[in-house]
Amino acid sequence: MPTVFAAFTVLGGLVAVLAGAHGLRRTRRIRHSGRTAEALVKPPPPGADRELLEYVTEDGRVVEIPAPVPLDTVTAGSTVPVSYDPADPRDVVVLGRERTALDRAFVVAGLLVMAAGPVVAVLPSPVG
Repeated sequence: MPTVFAAFTVLGGLVAVLAGAHGLRRTRRIRHSGRTAEALVKPPPPGADRELLEYVTEDGRVVEIPAPVPLDTVTAGSTVPVSYDPADPRDVVVLGRERTALDRAFVVAGLLVMAAGPVVAVLPSPVG
């Protein structure tokens, strides 16, 4: 039974590592190969907790999306720089607010949980 718990522990850690790595890769890809624009910050719609961002893509499309990160220090009517994926303009990173620390924390926490898996396997069982 401890082996099963150890396997699930390692698997859970692996999921966290992959989620963090995916977030870091996505942010890096959009920031470096995406297109930049100035997005107008609009107040959140009723019942929503995030502001809206409206920007114009290189090909002239107007895109309006919920802000991917909290914009607590930004007021409605101001602008923020964004980088967006030209293939999917709704996939956006607010420049200067990338939240890479959160993704790195997922990777580190996942690695720690994965390292705890073998320890769980060798611990004595609490059930007699």
